[in-house]
Amino acid sequence: MAPSALGVTICVRYRAPAMTTPFKDHFSGHAADYRSCRPTYPDGLFAWLRAQAPAARVTADLGCGNGQASLGLAGHFPEVIAVDPSAEQIAQAPPHSGITYRVAPAEDTGLPAASVDLAIAAQAFHWFDHARFFPELRRVTRPGALFAAIAYGTCTVSPAVDAAVDALYRGLLDAYWPPERRHVESGYRTLPFPLAELDAPAFTLAARWPLAGLRGYLGTWSAVKAWQRAHGGDPRQRIDAALLAAWGDPAAERTVSWPLVMRAGRVAR
Repeated sequence: MAPSALGVTICVRYRAPAMTTPFKDHFSGHAADYRSCRPTYPDGLFAWLRAQAPAARVTADLGCGNGQASLGLAGHFPEVIAVDPSAEQIAQAPPHSGITYRVAPAEDTGLPAASVDLAIAAQAFHWFDHARFFPELRRVTRPGALFAAIAYGTCTVSPAVDAAVDALYRGLLDAYWPPERRHVESGYRTLPFPLAELDAPAFTLAARWPLAGLRGYLGTWSAVKAWQRAHGGDPRQRIDAALLAAWGDPAAERTVSWPLVMRAGRVAR
């Protein structure tokens, strides 16, 4: 394949030098589950990003995990650089002719200066070291580039199902969530955002799942893994009876929805 504008080959997996600063790694141990059990982002989100950056060529997905949002970007932009500090997550990312994967933190991407037209952080911004991240963002982006921090919180299905899930989320697991989780719950309004902010529309993620799909998703929560390390066993078993009663036929597919959180802004020099 021909070299990209950044001087690397598209759709290769690049391992950066060893990182000297540890990152908050809550997902490497179950990267395969994260890939198979997490919802995908709506195409309308990426269409909106394209409308805000119509001339953008090179985009960056920072904290890309296993590339769920990277694939969405690749459907609208010709070149995507997907960066994550977890080699295990990158190993689970699907190959794509328009995506280059790199193992590196968002605070020290190794990307060339002034090389990126649009950058996003999808379900990752709350984990960043923001004092280090924003200088790196300004370094790698071109003047006027767009940055969007995107996340989703708890899901909704029906009042009865939601009550069972909430008993897990806020009841059993409340003490096991990392403190950064509160930033998602606040719509990222508790985090610094020193950019010229845009009004961002509301988007919703949605999936059609049987009960096993929802249960698999719950198993990817960082708090579930923390509870398991502390106690052994599976905390989901504490709500299984209530969840089944609320769901009905476990093979029946239901719509599971997550409202998106997004803050977007222009990067100024």
